[in-house]
Amino acid sequence: MFTFPNLDARTRAFMLEEIERDIAQGTLYLSKRLTSAGERDYARNLQEAARAGDVGTFTDALRKPGQIETMEMRSTGPAKVPHTAAETLAEGEFNRFYIRAVCRCAIADDLEEVIVFRAKEVSNPRPASEAMIGAAKDPHRLLKDLQANPGTDTALGLPPGPNSGLSVQLP
Repeated sequence: MFTFPNLDARTRAFMLEEIERDIAQGTLYLSKRLTSAGERDYARNLQEAARAGDVGTFTDALRKPGQIETMEMRSTGPAKVPHTAAETLAEGEFNRFYIRAVCRCAIADDLEEVIVFRAKEVSNPRPASEAMIGAAKDPHRLLKDLQANPGTDTALGLPPGPNSGLSVQLP
C-alpha cells in the first residue's frame, strides 16, 4: 500500500483541480484496458478517490465487474488482461495526481523543491528508481511535465513507469 505523507485537504483540493483540468482539456488518461463502462465511470471514480479516498478505494472501484477488459490483443494474439490491471492503473494514476498536487502545494508555499521518496515498498526495486530516492525536483518543471504527458511516460522520468513505488513529498 502507498504512503502519501502530504495527503491532506489542501492536497486533495489540488488533486481535484488537476483532474478537472485534464477533463476540461480532454487529456485525462484512459487506459485501453478500460471497458466502455469503465471509461464512463473512470473520471468520477478518480475524483471520489481524490476527494475522500485513496489508492485502495480507487482500485476497488476499478475492480468492480465490467470496468476492466478481461482480454486484450497483443502482437501474439488475444491474451488475458493481468489480474493486477486495476491495481496498477489505480496506483499509477492516483500517484500522478498526488504528485501534481504536491507540486502545486510546493509552488503555493514558494518552495524550490519536492523530494522523491519510496511511497510503496516493492519486491524488486529497479536500480534507476533506487537512484532517484532523496533527489530534489523542481516542482514547476515536474508539474508541467506531468500535465503535458498523461499516461506513463514523462520527460523527467517521474514516476519512472508503472509499479515503481516512487512519489514526492514536501521537504
